[in-house]
Amino acid sequence: MDTWKIYSQALEQFNAENYDAALKILDDLKRLAPDYRKAYSLEVCIWDKLNNPLKELFALEKMLPMFDLSLPEEKNFAADALSRMARDLDALSMPEEAIKFLRAAASISTDNVTACAKLSNAIFIGCSIENFSVEDFRALYDEYKKYLADIVPFKRKLYNHDKIRVGYLSADFNNHTVMNWSWSLINKLDKNSFRVCFYSSTKNFDVITNHLRKTVDCWRDISNLTDAQAAKVIRDDEIDILFDLSGHTAGNRLRVAAYHPATIQISGVGYMNSTGLECFDYFLSDVYCAGNSGDYFTEKIIRLPHSHICHEPSTTLEISEPPCLSKGFVTFGSFNNFVKVTDSILHTWKKILDLVPNSRLLLKTKIFNTEDGCNFVGERLKKIGFDLSRIEMRGFTTNYLVDYADVDIALDTFPYTGGVTTCEALYMGVPVVSLYGDRHGTRFGLSILSNVGLDVLAVDNVNDYIQRAVILASDWNLLDGLRKNLRGMIERSPLMNSTAYVRDVEVAFKNLMLNRSD
Repeated sequence: MDTWKIYSQALEQFNAENYDAALKILDDLKRLAPDYRKAYSLEVCIWDKLNNPLKELFALEKMLPMFDLSLPEEKNFAADALSRMARDLDALSMPEEAIKFLRAAASISTDNVTACAKLSNAIFIGCSIENFSVEDFRALYDEYKKYLADIVPFKRKLYNHDKIRVGYLSADFNNHTVMNWSWSLINKLDKNSFRVCFYSSTKNFDVITNHLRKTVDCWRDISNLTDAQAAKVIRDDEIDILFDLSGHTAGNRLRVAAYHPATIQISGVGYMNSTGLECFDYFLSDVYCAGNSGDYFTEKIIRLPHSHICHEPSTTLEISEPPCLSKGFVTFGSFNNFVKVTDSILHTWKKILDLVPNSRLLLKTKIFNTEDGCNFVGERLKKIGFDLSRIEMRGFTTNYLVDYADVDIALDTFPYTGGVTTCEALYMGVPVVSLYGDRHGTRFGLSILSNVGLDVLAVDNVNDYIQRAVILASDWNLLDGLRKNLRGMIERSPLMNSTAYVRDVEVAFKNLMLNRSD
């Protein structure tokens, strides 16, 4: 039996994107050689390509015992497998389990860079857990900081430039959701007062990347530099204010910021909570998002007077009438990533459907792109008591905004609320009901709705959340009026007033420079 030859046949089919054929060959190979790890590794890659987290998880569970952790080279492979399992568990709405796997992955990683990446993911996932406390976050922050022991920060240095030098640090200077909110921030600072430099770890260049490279004062590609090398580049550029747009999101370069290469360092916009790192002096927020969430932050919070983001719509689609007028029933909807959908919020949505006769719930997200995903969520919904005949599951599509034509009222998730998703729903004329808490990341709905003039739809308890949704559903004339006016409301609001937004940011930056100290 030539296992390598059979494996090579499966690999050939995989490379040709003939995934069913590859899986069939792998099934034969696993029967012949049940301990042949490469077969499971390729199967994992196939299920990843097919966006099937359930079957990918099963394959990983079979592969994990095959690693020999006494060998250093095996540890990183095992850590990667644990990370993939965590990603699948998170996709299947098991965030607590996902964090356990990520902590285990960090503990067996053979280098600090890899360990930090695993723990960043764990911290990010913690934001989607309803009862994740200050202490829970601090425990993860402390664990992360253990892997910064190799970093010796620069001594803080003050400069006296003619223009304030602002550096933006991100892996997402491309067609990424963070660009919807940061475009004005990174492009429209007054050139008479500010000089802007980009420090990019962006891997996938596109039209947005190319535009930025051509138009900014200074572009530095740090994607292939070590953390120490990238930090020295920033230091040599004598940056006054370094603004990290990534936080604990994928591809972040928080370890670069840990060297403290700039005089003042800020995080925000691309991430919804504290970094937990003392190298950041400030976090950009607003009066609504910040609330009383200071206990969760290691940074000082900058509270802009209106909004800490400026939304840039990505569509010119026309708005249709509310579907209830033609269908005769109300359709609630959520286009949020399903990892945000907790059992608690599902129970709440069921109560809303129970109180609104004949209403429907339209869910649209990536997990519904596969039959296994639909079946998994369907079983979860049935356990909670949903009548599945009133639920529609739609997979993700690139033109997803057209589907808002089939939604009357959007229901926000909690505690990991929608951000760009909420702005998009409002821009398409769909009102959003949002629940907020005391953590910064739970209050995006409150901030967005308050800025638009719909703060009545943002509430701090489940009963009011249900009540607001039911009241909206009972007034079809109101839904029709909102459909016709919401786009104008958000366009006239601080959320899309780039001039006022940039002015607020500039004032904040200048105040930071006036108050800087050694």
